Amino acid sequence: MLKILLLGKNGQVGWELQRALSPLGELRACDRTEANLDDPESLRQLVQDYAPDVIVNAAAYTAVDKAESDVDRARRVNTQSLAVLAEETKKLNGWLIHYSTDYVFDGTKDGFYLENDATAPLSVYGQTKRDGEVAITESGCKHLIFRTSWVFASRGGNFAKTMLRLAAERDSLNVVADQFGAPTSAELIADVTALSVYRLQHDSSLAANASGIYHLVAAGETSWHGYAQFVIAEAIQCGASFKVQPEQVGSIPASAYPVPAARPQNSRLSTDKLRKLLNIQLPPWQYHVKRMVQELIP
Repeated sequence: MLKILLLGKNGQVGWELQRALSPLGELRACDRTEANLDDPESLRQLVQDYAPDVIVNAAAYTAVDKAESDVDRARRVNTQSLAVLAEETKKLNGWLIHYSTDYVFDGTKDGFYLENDATAPLSVYGQTKRDGEVAITESGCKHLIFRTSWVFASRGGNFAKTMLRLAAERDSLNVVADQFGAPTSAELIADVTALSVYRLQHDSSLAANASGIYHLVAAGETSWHGYAQFVIAEAIQCGASFKVQPEQVGSIPASAYPVPAARPQNSRLSTDKLRKLLNIQLPPWQYHVKRMVQELIP
């Protein structure tokens, strides 16, 4: 039976992965008390004792702004722990599945980013995630690195929930309109991951050529401003009422909302490589956002 080790089981993606991976084999799902990425060397014993066929790492340091002043911890969790996991995966001849981010790019490209475009992170978070990718790639272990963007779920905090709260509390609302990407649900990420694990086990020709970096995001694109308007409009359709209506949401440049860590202006990622590998379609971003809003509005 396939043995899967999941790290970060209580995060947005980890929570959905527990559901999606459980039919595929024996799943051991760990939280940070069982798998502490802040202590990279401690992970070796966990991996050696369980000896999984597949490690799925959904744990990460994701406090983007805090990372600017918490550099050592971000590096331990996002880079050094990945080097350890990759090393142990290679010893077992298993697979390591890991999640990276649009923040590895500087966002200055005009079109959609391809997997082999040059990385140039603008922040400590982006740099530690990029260095984690490099650690995995250089280890020589079999791996799937999924770069994703603007992740959301009905569980945990996220941009959409914040917008719904602010639209109900405030008389006016301004949202950044010059950064572009695709809101991507944890549910979609988990389902594509589970399909990938299944295919790796049952398609030897795919498995022989699959190792690498892939972009995993929903189809389409929007700005944070467009995303906010869509979420509020959907919630109104579900019966919610707000002080701020969708058309009243103001648009501002990112420069008007200063934060410690710079964000890429263009986070649009091409998914051609992944769709070709798995022969799948990725739904438009609106699909899972609608599902989330319907779950959130009583």
